Amino acid sequence: MTAPGPEVPLPEGWSIDLDRRARRTDGGRTLVGGAPLRVVRLTAAGARWLDGDRVPRSPGQHALARRLLDAGLAHPRPTPPAAIPSVAAVVPIHDDAAGLAVTRPHLAEADEVVVVDDGSPAPVPDATLRHPEPLGPGRARDAGWTATTAELVAFVDADVTLPAGWLAALAAHLADPRVGAVAPRVVARPGAAPDWLGRYEAVRSPLDLGPDPALVRPGSPVPYVPTTVLLVRRSALQAVGGFDPDLRYGEDVDLVWRLAEAGWQVRYEPAVVATHPCRPTLRAWAGQRVAYGSSAAPLAVRHGDALAPLGTSPWSALAWGAVLAGHPVVGAAVAGSTTAALVPKLEGMDRPGAEALRIAGLGHLWAGRAVADALRRPWWPLAALLAWRVPRTRPALAAAVVVPALLEHRERRPRLDPLRWSALRLADDLAYGAGVWRGCWRARSLRPLVPALAGRIRGLGASARGGAGDGDR
Repeated sequence: MTAPGPEVPLPEGWSIDLDRRARRTDGGRTLVGGAPLRVVRLTAAGARWLDGDRVPRSPGQHALARRLLDAGLAHPRPTPPAAIPSVAAVVPIHDDAAGLAVTRPHLAEADEVVVVDDGSPAPVPDATLRHPEPLGPGRARDAGWTATTAELVAFVDADVTLPAGWLAALAAHLADPRVGAVAPRVVARPGAAPDWLGRYEAVRSPLDLGPDPALVRPGSPVPYVPTTVLLVRRSALQAVGGFDPDLRYGEDVDLVWRLAEAGWQVRYEPAVVATHPCRPTLRAWAGQRVAYGSSAAPLAVRHGDALAPLGTSPWSALAWGAVLAGHPVVGAAVAGSTTAALVPKLEGMDRPGAEALRIAGLGHLWAGRAVADALRRPWWPLAALLAWRVPRTRPALAAAVVVPALLEHRERRPRLDPLRWSALRLADDLAYGAGVWRGCWRARSLRPLVPALAGRIRGLGASARGGAGDGDR
């Protein structure tokens, strides 16, 4: 089954909410936002509709709603479903009977629970299926969902807790025939971890993708979701062939991206909050990060630039490259010239110069943060070599290590002092980067280390795109 196209109207009674980061300018006639950032101009009727209840009623309103949803400028607000299709919960498990005991009571809303024992040394008593040896979580999940006939499949890991009503809240999104999967927010609970590590994970867990809803795809603010908890349409799983059996790590990212490539939408619904314990020791925590990083190479082989360590425009790369080389004036000049070049492309707006300054300026700042992330994560061995051999790069490299961690400390307000936070943040990045290099060695590929430079100012909305929608009531 192929994914339905964008012409399919939203389900009856649904409305849309504008993305928190989207801005309306020109008296509400222009929307700026989305991922990549774009400018959408609205008709007068479309602008009036967005000022109202935002429930699509006419074909034009449905078309406009779909366009905004597809651009990441808005998110759906589904109505509670009258009935939930049949659901099978699939739990892959390896030597964690205690974790299964934690999760099992939260699956009472499912019609069927399939526990797949993936080669545990001692067989799990409650397992539905068993592999005699570990084959990996992807193969365990495949064995589970193919053993059922339910219309929806809920993949849930052991040791996960879920709130009451989680299934109905997630299944509501699947009333839209374009949506193939939906995931909740997954926050860390301390478990057996040291207090300081639990405090770090509470705001920096790799499973926690934040408080804002999103359309999940490469380049989105939420580019992937884990299968810690994931509700998937059976027909969508069948369309992409389930999980890649050759992936030991990153199999969930690969599944989500293949769903998106096949035309299915994947939604992130943070109003539903699940919990999962963080790793109990610093060594296990660092090992998790290394394992996640090692998936970058096989994923890059399959998905190309979606795994690039840095995605930006050549101009932003040139500007920050000049700063790194010790020539900040040159970098500022490059950034200024691209801002000026954006002004003619925003003609028709009330204040194109001010809007260009805002869009380009913020874009370059975010690009600088992305450059710093790449230098601390996959590129850190190269950054260390550069600092050793080229002394003038040391101030910029030191700033790339220190400044982002301090900015995050201010933004996230963890219950940790800045010193311990920064040390853990750096250890997090270095461990992930070490995993990337390990994966590159195993895959004999350097693709995860190669940046993706777009032909235009990627993410800055360099070309204004006209909005549409009759907005008739």
